Amino acid sequence: MISLSWNKSFPFVTIEREDKYVSSVNTDNYMGAVQATSLLIKNNCDVLIHVNSEVPQDVPSYGRIKGFLDICREKNVKHELILTDLGNTYKENYDCIFSIVEEIKRKYPNMKKGLFMSNDTHANVLLNIIVREYGTLPDEFRIVGFDNSTIASEAIIPISTVGQQIEKIAGEAMSLLVSRMNELKKRKPSPQKEIIHKKVTPVLIRRNTTD
Repeated sequence: MISLSWNKSFPFVTIEREDKYVSSVNTDNYMGAVQATSLLIKNNCDVLIHVNSEVPQDVPSYGRIKGFLDICREKNVKHELILTDLGNTYKENYDCIFSIVEEIKRKYPNMKKGLFMSNDTHANVLLNIIVREYGTLPDEFRIVGFDNSTIASEAIIPISTVGQQIEKIAGEAMSLLVSRMNELKKRKPSPQKEIIHKKVTPVLIRRNTTD
């Protein structure tokens, strides 16, 4: 994904990456997390759980962690943040998420658990684990993913998710690039004076893994 920086005569854009020293175009990850967490709260979950990796605070996707924590604290909702390396292969994902499911079942028996996963791939793995055990998605669990990737809509039970508006993100990134490229075509181009950060609002997509 793209952000905007210039090496004198070479404009370059990045999305959803570290952008402390460069301009950027990113999904509003914080707002997406607020949307996802608020949906789980509306589903009357007794405890909310966010599963993610150890994301550095200067990476835009850290907003998913901060948004989750802020809304849980604001609404005084029981919650847990699980930060761990889920691995790179399906088996590694499955084994790690399976262990997480077993642990939260032990810690929160007879409670309705709302799980906000960091992406749709991990949300689908979680759903597969639960369906294999129960034969369906029981009232004990509610799930929200992030990205609105194809796997979310095509899952055995379509997954609620936070959709990134890819076309808008790409459009904003290209607009920044074209603007700077046109400036560099001038006989005396002006130097870049400020870093520009643009955020594109995500869209909450409700499907069958939430009420």
